Amino acid sequence: MGLTKTEIFTDKQNRLAIVFKVLGHPARIAILQHIINQKACICNDLVEELGLAQATISQHLKELKNIGIIKGSIEGKSVCYCIDDKVWGTIQDELILFFTHNAPSNSCC
Repeated sequence: MGLTKTEIFTDKQNRLAIVFKVLGHPARIAILQHIINQKACICNDLVEELGLAQATISQHLKELKNIGIIKGSIEGKSVCYCIDDKVWGTIQDELILFFTHNAPSNSCC
């Protein structure tokens, strides 16, 4: 079997692409903004807050958790989520580095 396309790119390039993909959905941005604005862990109030079905929110939470940007803990029947500060900082640093590279200002296009 041949190489997968991701194998020809660096780990940093693959990681950044995954982050962009996960953050590329407005519901996930809304979830992150809600958690950040609460300044605390959230438990089961996203359905009312976002107006999405529980199953949909669970899928988005799973994607955010897969990249490590949020972490969860089980308390009784509910799962509480909060931002993982270490991962948040790492992603923030990667995005800042990516966007601060100056693109050449060519007049060819």
